[in-house]
Amino acid sequence: MNRPFKHLNKYFWQYRRPFIWGVVFVGLANIFAVYQAVYVREAFNALANGSASENIWLFTSIIFGSAIIRGVFMYMMRQSLIVMSRNIEYDLKNEIYAQYQKLDFAFYKTHYTGDLMNRISEDVGRVRMYVGPAIMYLVNMLTMFVVVISSMFTVNAELTLYVLAPLPILSISVYFINNTINKRSDRLQSKLSDLSTFVQETFSGLRVVKAFAKQGAMAKSFEREAHDYRNKSLHLAMVDALWFPLMLLLVGLSSIFTVYIGGLKVMDGSIGIGTIAEFIIYISMLTFPVAMLGWLTSTTQRAAASQARINEFLHTVPVIQNPQPDADFYFETALEFKNVSFGYHDKTAQALSDISFKLTPGKSLGILGHTGSGKTTICQLLLRLMEPTSGSIYIDGKPLDSINLDAYRQTVGYVPQDVFLFSDTLRNNIAFGKEKFEDTIIIQAAKGAALYDTIEAMPDGFETLIGERGITLSGGQKQRLSIARALAMDPKLLVFDDCLSAVDTHTEQLIIDGLKSAAQGKMALIVSHRTSGIMHCDEILVLENGSIIERGNHKSLVAIGGWYAKMVDDLAVE
Repeated sequence: MNRPFKHLNKYFWQYRRPFIWGVVFVGLANIFAVYQAVYVREAFNALANGSASENIWLFTSIIFGSAIIRGVFMYMMRQSLIVMSRNIEYDLKNEIYAQYQKLDFAFYKTHYTGDLMNRISEDVGRVRMYVGPAIMYLVNMLTMFVVVISSMFTVNAELTLYVLAPLPILSISVYFINNTINKRSDRLQSKLSDLSTFVQETFSGLRVVKAFAKQGAMAKSFEREAHDYRNKSLHLAMVDALWFPLMLLLVGLSSIFTVYIGGLKVMDGSIGIGTIAEFIIYISMLTFPVAMLGWLTSTTQRAAASQARINEFLHTVPVIQNPQPDADFYFETALEFKNVSFGYHDKTAQALSDISFKLTPGKSLGILGHTGSGKTTICQLLLRLMEPTSGSIYIDGKPLDSINLDAYRQTVGYVPQDVFLFSDTLRNNIAFGKEKFEDTIIIQAAKGAALYDTIEAMPDGFETLIGERGITLSGGQKQRLSIARALAMDPKLLVFDDCLSAVDTHTEQLIIDGLKSAAQGKMALIVSHRTSGIMHCDEILVLENGSIIERGNHKSLVAIGGWYAKMVDDLAVE
């Protein structure tokens, strides 16, 4: 078995019973296929001896009965092996999906969505073709060869050797063509990922494409990608196309040897006429397995290439690990940054430098700064989507990297700067954080986000479908819906990452008033690039180039007359 398939051994062991039974059914089906050939020989010999009238019905009944029994076993074979492959496909997709959710942001920065989708769909489909039909046909071919060839040697060894003479040609062909199929399969799968990524990005950014009237240019780019994929597919198909004619040639040679050599032996009386008929049937029985050898080779090589691509993801160890996935966690007293610094590997400058602050229940912290000052980085470190380069983050006095990460994140209501909504109803988007919500909680969350009146004005209210990524909503409505989602969770900590940028000042004030009520007794961290969104906070940090240049409340910062005060003056002018 190819090295990439080692990962599947656990699934074969898990489903060993249907696999073993499938092999047994294959063997039994082939044994009864041989019975048909044996009694065809007896029938022909009886005809040649003039005694067919006495046994013809017996031979006919045995041949017919063997065919029926063989069909039953073939049905049971498929029920065992094909159903097993579907179960493995199901488990493998779930394993990949679970791994995708474990992988951290650093991984997703270097891998395209289209490629990820292709591996969990197209690649898993190719692997299923291997663990199901390919293995079934392989087992069928091997058992057929063993049963049929052993029966042929029992009847006449010399004639068997002539019939099997073309097989070495087949072995040599497999050896030389295998590598070509493998290489071309790798290239084809890689190109398919590129094509999927291109389509996914085009449809996700369709508004931009249409706004810049670039449909024609994108169509030409897609045509180039598709043309390259087609060429690689044709290169692989050219190799695949060699197999079937080659198999027919080998089968034809075997049939010629059977008729010619067998005819000579019938004339000298060493075998009966029925033996030729029996060997012709054996050749026809071997035709399909031999003809499938090319398909088996191609399918196995494609599956090996796909499984190797899947293994690349499954064997990736996430940088962010949950140290205690089953431990209890209660977030009660304080969140604290102590001398936290962070630098991206691909940049020389620090994104954050020596950041320290403490946040307790009932208090709010505002973070202000220009784009690139490090505001979003603080939010991502707080959620442990990234690890600090130096310094520590403490939750209730415990290091963040020592607590149950999943349980901690369930206590945080996070509203990202880049809002993401699901193609579902407004209700289900608000209720995303938990499995079940009372209607009163959803309504209250919508009111807290200044979205309730807007929803009520829609024809279907909370049951309104919002389309992919909330395409039917405005930018401000998306942000408010994301805020409502966070409020509905009733979190211990609210983290708003510049989530009021797309709303007007009146709506902003309504949301802030709602937050004051919703955040009572909670910790709130609000990031903004304008002072109106954070001037109500108990403490405000002003960032520039990753460092804190000012800190205090609104009054004290205005009194200093520094950077914050200038931002307030600029807002007043606007």
